Amino acid sequence: MEKYVINGGNALRGEVEISGAKNAAVAIIPAALMVDGICRIENMPQISDTDMLLTILSHLGAEVKLINKNTIEIDSRNVRFCDAPFDLMRKIRASYYLIGAMLGRFGVAKTTMPGGCNFGVRPIDQHIKGFNALGADIEVKNGFIFAEAPEGRLHGSRIYLDKVSVGATMNIILAATLASGRTIIENAAREPHIVDLANFLNSMGADIRGAGTDTIKVNGVERLHGGSYSIIPDQIEAGTYMVAAAATAGEVLVKNVIPKHLECISAKLRETGTIVQEYEDSVLVKGSGNLRKANVKTLPYPGFPTDMQPQMGTLLAMANGTSVVTEGIYDNRFKYVNELRKMGADVQVDGRIAIFEGNAKLTGAPVMACDLRAGAAMVIAGLCASGTTQIEDIHFIERGYENFVGKLRALGADIAIVDFPDEPEIHEKAVSVG
Repeated sequence: MEKYVINGGNALRGEVEISGAKNAAVAIIPAALMVDGICRIENMPQISDTDMLLTILSHLGAEVKLINKNTIEIDSRNVRFCDAPFDLMRKIRASYYLIGAMLGRFGVAKTTMPGGCNFGVRPIDQHIKGFNALGADIEVKNGFIFAEAPEGRLHGSRIYLDKVSVGATMNIILAATLASGRTIIENAAREPHIVDLANFLNSMGADIRGAGTDTIKVNGVERLHGGSYSIIPDQIEAGTYMVAAAATAGEVLVKNVIPKHLECISAKLRETGTIVQEYEDSVLVKGSGNLRKANVKTLPYPGFPTDMQPQMGTLLAMANGTSVVTEGIYDNRFKYVNELRKMGADVQVDGRIAIFEGNAKLTGAPVMACDLRAGAAMVIAGLCASGTTQIEDIHFIERGYENFVGKLRALGADIAIVDFPDEPEIHEKAVSVG
């Protein structure tokens, strides 16, 4: 069993390079399935979610070639419809993007229900509503999703989403790209990774307009051709390092970012007394050492992202005064609070609202990564705590952060991946800092 072992108390200092956006990459990889040619994708994050999706594409007949550490080529000219490796699909939430991509490419799809982190119900009713409107028959049975376009090809339609859904917006874009006619998606989500997916598809010959607004128009095309594309920087990875710098009273230059995507995070950090300076493609974060309380409510973009809520909650546990955090997206995203309490935080949860009393003096403890972002929050807590923190279930964290330990160590953190095969014997695993 591998764990993170952190000896806290070091302020983070230095520079960190942000990788490609996980939430864009996990949709762009399935999108490559629809391309009749070779896609060259740059700034691809090296994380377990992308590795699993690339393995699934290989199983479907795509040729996947690693050009360098963060650049891949995907040749989908010889793909075929077949049962994908469901053991991998069950492990990742983004497996549902294969429905839209398969429907577009083959006119038929079969996937598992989405997996990934367990922090609330993940209904796919808006996805199904969109696919039905495009002419697909959908059946959900025994944990599988079966989809088929009876006429062999989907057709355009006007679709109004009952709630703003990032996943449904992206999945409908995928399915509509090769459909006949025009599709209009109303009440669409506006996140940066939706824009990135649309830009990727457009660079391969799609005709998608309005991504980044609440109305997206997709004019179906006959085929997509090969091309090159670079994925945007990861907004949530950048935000995680920004919060870590503020929480440890450090000073970190976060490089390879789009500052506009970080405005909601920067604004909230400034409210806590943290200095955030924006440059063309980087932000400098200086922790004040005297954090102030703040209230946070997660909302769809451009609001404060739900994927940053656990990290921000950890910072507010140490701020002066009482802070209120309201989770506006998911029903059950406060699981990390139980772990934070083990380290000395004073937090009360009532449904979707958490009250952080603040001024906590965190101490090291054995804790768990309940999900991807909760795990990142535990790492931040460990960096700030006195003593040693051990974090289990780190596979959740490695779903979304490339070389997390190496990047933190380069900033001065005392963190290591440690193998615990049989207690009490401990073998430290070498970690690249490059």
